[in-house]
Amino acid sequence: MSDLKTHSCEACSPNAPKATEEEKQQLHKEVPDWEILDIDGEEQLHKVYKLKNFVKALELTNKIGELAEEEDHHPVVVLEYGKVAVSWWSHEIGGLHKNDFILAARTDAAFNDMQ
Repeated sequence: MSDLKTHSCEACSPNAPKATEEEKQQLHKEVPDWEILDIDGEEQLHKVYKLKNFVKALELTNKIGELAEEEDHHPVVVLEYGKVAVSWWSHEIGGLHKNDFILAARTDAAFNDMQ
């Protein structure tokens, strides 16, 4: 298995291809704790992180924001007391791209760095 979080994201245009079923299966093995959900006809990677309090949840939220800005690729992030829910998908193509899996892996790494 490769270290997905170290892969480079590529620019994603509206005509970029979505990840194939085979690609999704392979990439999902590297971020197995993430769910692949269909929301309004678009596949998204989704995960909820549990933290000990609001301050830690806010810290993770800010780290995710930094990741998003670095790649100009922005998730949905829901911050609650002791919990952060994150959904990654490529809005431009209406589904999943390799970039989403890379950023899911980086999000896991950011969370793990806080432990």
